[in-house]
Amino acid sequence: MRNSKVMVGLVAAGLLTAGCGSDGSSSASGGDKAQKALPVAVDGPQKDVRKRGDDNIKVTPAPKPGAPLTEQVEHRLREAVLLDVKVPGETSATCPGGVTQKAGAVTQCTVTYAGAEIPYEVKISDSYTKGSMITSYTTTPQKVVLVAKVMYDLLYERYGAESGRDDASRLACEELPVAKAVDWESDTGYTCQYWNKHANGGDGGYRTLRITTGPAGYNTPGFEEVEAD
Repeated sequence: MRNSKVMVGLVAAGLLTAGCGSDGSSSASGGDKAQKALPVAVDGPQKDVRKRGDDNIKVTPAPKPGAPLTEQVEHRLREAVLLDVKVPGETSATCPGGVTQKAGAVTQCTVTYAGAEIPYEVKISDSYTKGSMITSYTTTPQKVVLVAKVMYDLLYERYGAESGRDDASRLACEELPVAKAVDWESDTGYTCQYWNKHANGGDGGYRTLRITTGPAGYNTPGFEEVEAD
């Protein structure tokens, strides 16, 4: 997720975007010990995941020119979440009590994506003056969103047939939530795996991948390989 800076004109809003099946086999470990295949097999790219270069996902209708700042901010937040999660989904946003339009003012807002609630902080520029034609503000998410399709897609991208790796196969994950807001720099508690033909003394075995999140600003969780015992 990113910190976005937006400038809004009072007349025209300038919104700146600042497989399944499973083989049931078992084999080796936390790295490589006896371990069953996880239930959701991943055998290709995931449908609906927006790829690099694709058009951004838009929320329509957009606010009309001259719409109240709160309406513009809420619309902007919904699009910001869709840009980050990369998968179309139902969104809503609310800034209880409205956005405070004063220099340096901070407003707490919440965006909902596919049932996951993501808290946001909206800060008006310190240089704002009352009556200005332009209102500049930043939007900062307080959590990152774990999206099942994105993680399945990322697993295939990193370890699948087109990844360039010749040691990995039989990709699978736990059944992940459609969407869930999680803390940065944390272990989400969810795992995926791949079959490594070199593991277990060359006999092959499953390697476990924890799904973890990076520092604030990294908008997609990633994988951390569990070392073999």
